[in-house]
Amino acid sequence: MRLWHRIGTTVVGVAALLATTAGTGQAATATPPEGPVQSTFPAALLYSSIHASASPPGANDFACKPAAAHPRPVVLVHGTVENAYDNWAELSPQLKADGYCVFALNFGDTVPGGTNPFKGLGDIPASARQLSAYVDSVLAATGASEVDIVGHSQGGMMPRYYLKNLGGASKVGSLVALAPSNYGTVFYGVLPLVAALPGGEAVTSLACAACVQQRQGSSFLNTLNAGGDTVPGVRYTVITTSYDEVVMPFTNTYLKDPGATNINLQQVCGLDFTDHLGISYDPIAQRLVRNALDPATAKAPTCRYVPPLVS
Repeated sequence: MRLWHRIGTTVVGVAALLATTAGTGQAATATPPEGPVQSTFPAALLYSSIHASASPPGANDFACKPAAAHPRPVVLVHGTVENAYDNWAELSPQLKADGYCVFALNFGDTVPGGTNPFKGLGDIPASARQLSAYVDSVLAATGASEVDIVGHSQGGMMPRYYLKNLGGASKVGSLVALAPSNYGTVFYGVLPLVAALPGGEAVTSLACAACVQQRQGSSFLNTLNAGGDTVPGVRYTVITTSYDEVVMPFTNTYLKDPGATNINLQQVCGLDFTDHLGISYDPIAQRLVRNALDPATAKAPTCRYVPPLVS
């Protein structure tokens, strides 16, 4: 769906939007070259436009063995039209410094060769199967019995399919989701319009099946959320922003089951104006992610002005 590309390029010159999905992806045990630490999403996106297969700093050391303090490796799941590097080039090294084994996969790469930085376009169940295989490879390499998952946008929603339908609940301790598309988006009315056009969604799915599946009220999301939007045994944390320009309305990020924790950044700090694209670089959101992964060492975030996009 070319409109998604155009919106992203308008914002930062290249593109990045929703959240993660299927495709060929990288080999789970192959370690791609590591990129530098970045402090803003646009800078990370620019770097990844040239280095599409780069790993976020601190990630994908398959020789890493979890410490007793952090026995569950963290698997980072990027968003639609994003990639592992541009989504996690700042949070990944923070988690590594905290003592976690950190892993981040690229998937949904519809262009052979791994040179396309815009990943996460394919069918969401296929993406979940790829995530399942990747988690298995992380568990096998590290000797851990479970992982924790941190995801952005579709990367915060797609793992729920893995948990619910592919046996992931027994392999995951917690899912921490930044601006996830749990109940989809109307995206300025574009996705409902596409659905209303004869053959609109069929044509759009050829380029971005995940875009169609993330429409508010899509058959995929209705099925995913039927019977409850969480599964027993997994801790769920949603961190969202009122200024989300992709998941619309922003309240569609929230999980409805009573066991889930939903956190609105503006209720934590009224000076936080981060948006959908910049949320993984927001220091307040990053602190909340770290708190959710390790409640025993949780610290209150420092309230400070956070601008949109560059966070």
